[in-house]
Amino acid sequence: MSLGWTLHGDGRRVAPGEAVAPGERLTWPRTVGIGLQHVVAMFGATFLVPVITGFPPSTTLFFSAIGTVGFLLITGNRLPSYLGSSFAFIAPIGAATASGGQSVAVGGVLVVGLLLAAVGVLVHFAGARWIDVVMPPVVTGVIVALIGLNLAPVAWSNFEQAPVTALVTLLAIIAISVLFRGILGRLAILLGVVVGYVFAVVRGEVDFSGVRTASWVGFPEFVAPSFDPAVLGLFVPVVLVLVAENVGHVKSVAAMTGQNLDGVMGRALLGDGVATTLAGVGGGSGTTTYAENIGVMAATRVYSTAAYWVAAGGALVLSMSPKVGAVINTIPPGVLGGVTTLLYGMIGILGARIWVQNRVDFSDPVNLTTAAVPLIVGIANYTWAAGDLVFEGIALGTASALVVHHGMRAIARWRGTSQEPASPASVPAAPERRD
Repeated sequence: MSLGWTLHGDGRRVAPGEAVAPGERLTWPRTVGIGLQHVVAMFGATFLVPVITGFPPSTTLFFSAIGTVGFLLITGNRLPSYLGSSFAFIAPIGAATASGGQSVAVGGVLVVGLLLAAVGVLVHFAGARWIDVVMPPVVTGVIVALIGLNLAPVAWSNFEQAPVTALVTLLAIIAISVLFRGILGRLAILLGVVVGYVFAVVRGEVDFSGVRTASWVGFPEFVAPSFDPAVLGLFVPVVLVLVAENVGHVKSVAAMTGQNLDGVMGRALLGDGVATTLAGVGGGSGTTTYAENIGVMAATRVYSTAAYWVAAGGALVLSMSPKVGAVINTIPPGVLGGVTTLLYGMIGILGARIWVQNRVDFSDPVNLTTAAVPLIVGIANYTWAAGDLVFEGIALGTASALVVHHGMRAIARWRGTSQEPASPASVPAAPERRD
């Protein structure tokens, strides 16, 4: 691996039709500027996870930065990516914290990291084909969807505490996303939170006492993990989501850069697994590759990994300011209610997007049942206790998706039955490319 980058052209501009490859860079002032833009892009979503789950925001930001560095090193500096907080952890962290405290939730994050790292090693040596077999698009889509929809009651519990502030926040995000193009439009969530926060300050809903006493410089607050088998089952489905997200990220970058990156698929999974493991050792939220930063790369056509080294450095500096973490912690429930109403719904729709992009045929009863049963299990938060072990909506929904799909498919093969042919009108058009 080399940390040296070739200067792209004159280093000052990117000609029409060209792109700055991962191994290239612009001049350092421009690279620094783009790197800081990546910090802004990931910041809104990354800090929301610890705010929602009660984790220290500075700690999460610290491990996000360290994890990004590790990811770049493990992937041989070939795959541009920032590792921010994964929303897939919100539900299991919330449940684990409620039953056993924050340390137990951190232990769950650690277990997810170790499992994901193991998957990465397996993919590196055995290839990624088995992932498509175990988790076809209909299964991947429903797992992603049920995670978002399972969180709907959490959004409402925050929303109803300050409905006016929540509504202002939600409307601000919606308005910004359609009023502006480019980077401002992509930062609609962050800017909407700022609007809602200012509105909450005016209404006297923000307590600044913790900010005044916080130091400007200092180490984040670390939390050691502990383990409770009763809640670990809640975290296992997250591994499947992280696998899908990382595979999707590798394929997206490959499509945008025109490079074949299948060879680093296993390394990408290992890198995210190591980053999440480190977060689980010290009290940070689990990590994943970020679509927000994919958007920045698509807008700038700069895929240089040098920009991500800058982004990691910028996030690390911010994490060393307890006052920044204290300000983030002052975000009131009303603002969180507004933003999570959209975010959790977006997670659900991302699952549906996976179905659309992969042309999942719901005239096939196997696909239809695979999606239908887990969604109800997740939304209603079905619960099953086996001794001290308690499995809830997300874990049960994930298990039911895998069992229903593979069980029905096996029976269909045994019986020689086939799916009902779809009519021409029901076949969706090819998804629009967004490279």
